[in-house]
Amino acid sequence: MPALLLLFLLDVSKKTQNEAQTNSLCPDLWLCGGSASGKTTVARKIIEALDVPWVVLLSMDSFYKVLTPDQQTLAASNDYNFDHPDAFDFDLLTHTVRKLKQGKSVKIPVYDFTTHGRQKEWKTVYGASVIIFEGIMAFADKKLLQVRLQIFVDTDSDIRLVRRLRRDITDRGRDIEGVIKQYNKFVKPAFEQYIEPTMRLADIVVPRGGCNMVAIDLIVQHVHSQLEEVLSASGRVAFMLSVVLSSRNLSSNLPSTPPH
Repeated sequence: MPALLLLFLLDVSKKTQNEAQTNSLCPDLWLCGGSASGKTTVARKIIEALDVPWVVLLSMDSFYKVLTPDQQTLAASNDYNFDHPDAFDFDLLTHTVRKLKQGKSVKIPVYDFTTHGRQKEWKTVYGASVIIFEGIMAFADKKLLQVRLQIFVDTDSDIRLVRRLRRDITDRGRDIEGVIKQYNKFVKPAFEQYIEPTMRLADIVVPRGGCNMVAIDLIVQHVHSQLEEVLSASGRVAFMLSVVLSSRNLSSNLPSTPPH
């Protein structure tokens, strides 16, 4: 095989390998929406319908910043704003997503809503074939929006409030007065200022959240098609490597000097 052609194949194969290693073709879904809009429910129904291995579900709730003692005091009296972009550790989140896309294992903080802090033990998550990320500020950071599919879960505000009341009182040990205070002071204004305007960035808007199986089925079909593209790209990588290896073997068997 001519040396120039061999170099060309090596170069193309290396570039294709780099794309595969950074997992740039990995289907990823970002789900945004107001508090208690049904983002997690939609994400879980998508995972169930996908029925493929190595799907990672990341929740933005895991990436709340560690509070200072003064902030802890505010949080205890429902006076700390957990619905502002500054409440989240976007640096850690970006680092985590980047490593997952590279197929590397990561450690995810486990957030305790009753104590407003991270637990000592973090959860280990491994590289994924599909990454699903959900959170109220999922569309807030431009660095995180280089994804395949952006989904906004749109649910009526009254339904979201009822769900939040039930969740926070039952699962997080809050009282009804504190939940309503926090909702009116922080949650509702944050939705109107930071979350609702990002609906325009969505590729798909899912009304009624997890009840909308038509939208969920369409999303699943799209992800399946993206996975087929990934498999096709992987096949191209394997083919190029086999060509390069065969070329190397052929070159090694050729005499170093032309016969006389």
